[in-house]
Amino acid sequence: MVGTGNSISVEDVAFNYPGGASVFTGIMLAVEEGSVYSLLGPNGTGKSTLLKCMAGLISPSHGRVLLDGRDIAGMQPHEIARRVGFVPQTQASPFPFLVRDIVLMGRASHLGLFAIPSTEDEDIAADALDRVGISHLADRPCTGISGGEWQLALIARAIAQRPGVLLLDEPTSHLDLGNQMRVLDVIRRLAGDGITIVFATHFPDHALLTSNRVAILKDQRILAMGRPEDVIREETMRRVYGTDVRILHLGDPFNRRICVPVAGRVKP
Repeated sequence: MVGTGNSISVEDVAFNYPGGASVFTGIMLAVEEGSVYSLLGPNGTGKSTLLKCMAGLISPSHGRVLLDGRDIAGMQPHEIARRVGFVPQTQASPFPFLVRDIVLMGRASHLGLFAIPSTEDEDIAADALDRVGISHLADRPCTGISGGEWQLALIARAIAQRPGVLLLDEPTSHLDLGNQMRVLDVIRRLAGDGITIVFATHFPDHALLTSNRVAILKDQRILAMGRPEDVIREETMRRVYGTDVRILHLGDPFNRRICVPVAGRVKP
């Protein structure tokens, strides 16, 4: 079961830090319910900042973010948190909380100021653990699990909020290949359950594997957007990342496209 608020859109959004240059400007996105939308682009193009604007963690300098047509600027933080889950790029716990308690923290926006989690909250947290496949880690200290397991625990904490929209900032960064695939599989399954997902990534292949739509950020704007097969093209990737790539098609039984960098073909 997911929460209400399953579509999110960005209308003419710009962001700049006080006294600083613009991070991006004129951003327009519309993410349909139950879809997976990837944000691609080089470092420093504002993917993380855009996700934070969409999560209501920071306010855009211009434009607005709409959740089911409602401007989140007029919503209370706890109301946004009940409808939008956010998983940051890096977050570590200084304390050895049990994994089940980390996930249970996702219920905070549903509790009163002095309330304690109910049996229902505990059941929802247990369900979130099960949905990302880490129920067996529930009683492990979070400081004693792997990086991939920690990433899945953070995703479980976010979906314990019962959001309609889930925002993920570089969810596969610093993970080995096996854990990258586990996280991508969770993304696909959550979208299949009706959760709308937007995630930033450095890997065009991950967008090809999971996404319905892709937007590429470069030079403070969206350079291209559309279906992955239309956007992730050799010429576009060379322009965005300054390196030569080949887009290849794998036949049966895979039947999918892959993006392969060409060694030694990086622009100065």
